[in-house]
Amino acid sequence: MNEANTAFLVLASILVLFMTPGLAFFYGGLVSKRNVVNTMLSVFFITGLAILLWIIVGYSLSFSGDHFGVFGDLHQFFHQNFSMTKMTATTTKIPDGLYSVFEMMFAIITPALFVGAVVGRMKFKFLFLFIIFWSILVYYPMVHMVWSASGILFKMGTLDFAGGTVVHIDAGITALVLSIFLGKRVEYKEPEHYNLPWVLLGTTILWIGWYGFNAGSAFGISTVAVQATMTTTVATASAMISYMMIDVFRTGKPSLVGVCTGTLCGLVAITPACGYVTITGAFFIGIAGTCCSYFFINYLKGKLGVDDTLDAFGAHGVSGIVGSIATGLFATKSVNSAVTNNGLFYGGGFKLFGTQLFATAFTIVFVSIMVIIMTVILKAITPIRVSEKEERLGLDFGEHGEHADYAVATEADSDVDTFRKEFKGQLAQLNGHKN
Repeated sequence: MNEANTAFLVLASILVLFMTPGLAFFYGGLVSKRNVVNTMLSVFFITGLAILLWIIVGYSLSFSGDHFGVFGDLHQFFHQNFSMTKMTATTTKIPDGLYSVFEMMFAIITPALFVGAVVGRMKFKFLFLFIIFWSILVYYPMVHMVWSASGILFKMGTLDFAGGTVVHIDAGITALVLSIFLGKRVEYKEPEHYNLPWVLLGTTILWIGWYGFNAGSAFGISTVAVQATMTTTVATASAMISYMMIDVFRTGKPSLVGVCTGTLCGLVAITPACGYVTITGAFFIGIAGTCCSYFFINYLKGKLGVDDTLDAFGAHGVSGIVGSIATGLFATKSVNSAVTNNGLFYGGGFKLFGTQLFATAFTIVFVSIMVIIMTVILKAITPIRVSEKEERLGLDFGEHGEHADYAVATEADSDVDTFRKEFKGQLAQLNGHKN
């Protein structure tokens, strides 16, 4: 065992886990005051659910065996026939058990990302069941196809250093499809943000955790890990400032939400490319990702009529697509010897660029089809959306019986009393009809 690499990946795993509560603060600060508890709980409970799923079937379906290059087998079901101490998963001499832990953290954060699209109107029971089936039928196959040596996209030469296709396009497309199925909120407008300092806190935690996400994907201390750290930093900075400058040009004022959104777009866009591109490449990838996301969030989303509440697709999906394609433009052997064909801008022709285009399009189509099928089936089993009255009351009380603060609780109590009176009246009418 390489002790330095092992210690490095332990730290990286902790940082990736840290991102999930960071995302809870980011989303929780953005939503309306009546949906803070529901939003934060919907993100945080995934840590427990995803860990259990990963141990039981996730790792095995992702990395054990192979069926058609799409998914693994159940040979290591519940981590049976699995050695925590062997070092076969990577070439960096880290224990396979630690490799499983690191990949587990990705399985936690990925479904948490699309929660931002459905807050304020999705039933918690539906979300719980959806994440189980989505993890098994969408996420684990994507991991196998892109990151397993026997996966079809891996064999094609797809480059995804830390999760452009597997994490961000995957979660982003899921967010878009679920938004369409749910329809618009009863009061379709941008929510009054509950706590902007939480948004900044969440963004900061995500940025810090992202170094575990990106640099950790080198699986050890190396020049590639150093490069991933630098490119992640540069792309995030260029994206942040670009988003802020567009905001100033468009509205005349910079905004904290805009700066935080731009930061997130940069982190997303550089993720698939961070271990393959130069600092210059990272600079332009950050700008490209944030500009495309800004255009979708502020112009195209309204024209399409899609109610992606917290812009999970606008940030993760759009910037993830840009980053995945841009990898085919900027990847270079001079940064990472794993790049067998240079990107288009480094004299490699269209081979890698074409591969990245195909992998990106395949991910979009595969995830869309699977999510549509799962949503239709689950809708027949349990309702996907809360009632209009519960939506107006807020999911904090309707789904959980809790509130983020006393002021909201006091205000909600009055609404609840009204709701109960109306319900009793309707019940009395029904009983009268029966009699």
